[in-house]
Amino acid sequence: MEEQIRYYQQKLQYEIDSWDLFESIRQKKAITVIDARSEEAYKREHLPGAINIPHRKMTKESVQNLDQDHLIVTYCDGIGCNASTKGALNMTQLGFKTKELLGGLDWWKRDGYETQGEDRKGATGIACGC
Repeated sequence: MEEQIRYYQQKLQYEIDSWDLFESIRQKKAITVIDARSEEAYKREHLPGAINIPHRKMTKESVQNLDQDHLIVTYCDGIGCNASTKGALNMTQLGFKTKELLGGLDWWKRDGYETQGEDRKGATGIACGC
């Protein structure tokens, strides 16, 4: 039983769901959300307030202006895309406390939250309340 408890405690240290991220943003917690996809994908649609740093371009120089005290949350399209995982690894290696958004942009929208960009979607008012 203790091994299972440790497993789930560790898992929650490294991931966040859209409800918790939305609430953390709403409460103005110290979070920086990074879209780890390409610039083109970011322009099409992204989470409100997210900045775009493609995981392949994450370097000491490209992240030098980010607040080291902020929790970094990386995301990508969702299942089938691992840019958020690669981004989370890169940001962790660069010294940031990092979490990965479960389900990425896809689950953010499924949970009813708005997006920004050329193909933005309005909020649906449906929230999972996880």
